[in-house]
Formats: sequence, structure tokens, C-alpha cells
Amino acid sequence: MNDKDGKVDTDGKDEKDDRDKDKDSKDQPLRVGVAVRKRRRALQLTLAAVSGRSGLSVPFLSQIENERARPSMRSLERVADALETTAVELLAASDTARTVDLVRAGDDSALTPIRGVRPLVRGHHQLHALEFTGDQDAGREYQHRNDELMYVVAGACQVEAEGRAYRLESGDALFLSGGVRHRWRAVTEDTRILVVAVGEHIHATSEPPSPGR
Repeated sequence: MNDKDGKVDTDGKDEKDDRDKDKDSKDQPLRVGVAVRKRRRALQLTLAAVSGRSGLSVPFLSQIENERARPSMRSLERVADALETTAVELLAASDTARTVDLVRAGDDSALTPIRGVRPLVRGHHQLHALEFTGDQDAGREYQHRNDELMYVVAGACQVEAEGRAYRLESGDALFLSGGVRHRWRAVTEDTRILVVAVGEHIHATSEPPSPGR
């Protein structure tokens, strides 16, 4: 079957070959779902739009993004062309995006010298997490760009957010959306607090659902 440009439409065959290879061989390109989805959203494209540009089906593209299928290099190049980039760049972005790093209890090597504060995520990533122990008192007001979650592992803390006071005890969690002004302090010496937030360098926006996404 020919398309309007006179090219042979091998869409179905390419996708079948990719699925067969995924079953029969481990020698495949890196999983690139994270990088593909990030690039597509940066261009504000729907899966349907990428399908139209690449000639690959929406279901197959969705499987790639959700790590349920590994594209062959040929299919990856078609996806990259549709996303105005290259297969090499998508692979590189996927490689750096897929990080697994274990921080053991008590491991504070090469992290922060601040007493009672332990980063749980090393390096520069989208996710930021800190563990606070002891009688902590930040003494100042914070206002972060992105969302944040405070979880009290043990002890208790006092939080002031947007003019209201909250006392959090073991097992309590407080969600603060980006832009909320707040300050907090631990009220017992055995307090342990986990603070997880989206990195300040990330411009996080809510995306309304759209067809093909």
C-alpha cells in the first residue's frame, strides 16, 4: 500500500517485527519511553499527531511510552523524526533519565554537612527528598515553586501554612501545592520528617486530558 507521497506503508510490518524481536531477543535499544513521552509533551503533541507524522499506530506509540514495547532502531528513527530530534538524542536522554540509586540508612557520605538533614536523592533530578531528624527549627518562611509533601515518620512538628497552624504527628502527611507560603519546626527531639518535593528547576504544570494522550 502506498501513501500520498508514493512511499510504501510498512507500518504494520515494522510494528509486528518490533514485537517479535522484543519476545525473541534481549539485544534491543534502551527503553526510551520516558524520553519519548517527555519530548512529545514538550512539543505539545498528542499521540495521534506523532502517529500521523511517523506512520506508526497510536497503540504502538503508547506501548513504547509506557515501556511495554521496545522499538527497533528503524522505528525509533521514525519516532525521532516525528519529534524533531534524533534516535541518538532520545537514547541519550533515556539513559540519563533512568537512574537507580540506593541510599542506605545512615549513609550521608558526600551529601550535606548540615546536622540532622540527610538528602535521600543524590544528584540533580526532578525529585527532591530530605530527611530531617531531631529538634529542627528552620526559623524562616518558605515558598517553593512546585508541590511538596511532608510526612512525619516519628515525633511531631508544627506547621504554619497560609495563615493556618497544623500539628503533625507520627503517620501524618501534609501536602503543600506550589506557591504556598509555610514555615515549620519539630517539637520533639525524636522527630523524623520526610520532605519530598518536585525540583525547583522543574516547571511543573497540570495538563488537561486531551485525545490521544
